[in-house]
Amino acid sequence: MHRRRRTALVLTAAIAAAAPVLTACGNDAHPGAAAVVGGQRITVSQLEERVGEVRAAQRAAVQSDAQYQQAIAGTGALTRDTLQTMILDRVLHRAAEDAGVTVTRREIQEMRSGLEEQAGGAKQLETTWLQQYGIPPQRLEENLRLQLEAQKLAEKLGTDTNRPEFWKALSEASKDLNVDLNPRYGTWDVQKSSRADAKTPWVRDVSAAQAQQSM
Repeated sequence: MHRRRRTALVLTAAIAAAAPVLTACGNDAHPGAAAVVGGQRITVSQLEERVGEVRAAQRAAVQSDAQYQQAIAGTGALTRDTLQTMILDRVLHRAAEDAGVTVTRREIQEMRSGLEEQAGGAKQLETTWLQQYGIPPQRLEENLRLQLEAQKLAEKLGTDTNRPEFWKALSEASKDLNVDLNPRYGTWDVQKSSRADAKTPWVRDVSAAQAQQSM
């Protein structure tokens, strides 16, 4: 039963700032790239599209321009935080893959069902993810897969996401992927698998109540 009592981890941004250890990519080397991860570009247009998804969802969730402007003000670092998530998705997936960790569609659905029950319904869960974590409804299950990969990787390593063993696995994946960030978005700290100028926690426990209820 304890495997059902999973703690949902939500990506918000990165752990505290640290000295950059990677050379950021320039526009001359990677024109149009916001970042290059494992030789694959995350283009500026792809990043802008993802940010646009969040803004569109924020606008649809409120009834007035004033409320929308308030939502924008509360997510002023949205572009950089979104890029952080897009990079970390690839880094974490590589670390999980290297450890033999996989996530099934059924596991994602089970996590979603549990969180929906806790939140009071599907709509309420989508609203929470949007308001608190900048995840639009169409990206919710993608994000849940990321959370499950993080949790299952920690379990495979016999640790949790706050322990050095977990971060070492992500650091090794960052090195393998040679994450290269466009200077306009900051620099990438390979040791912490985050943008070096990010200041907010990388993960957050959002289902303690759900875990307690299932005990």
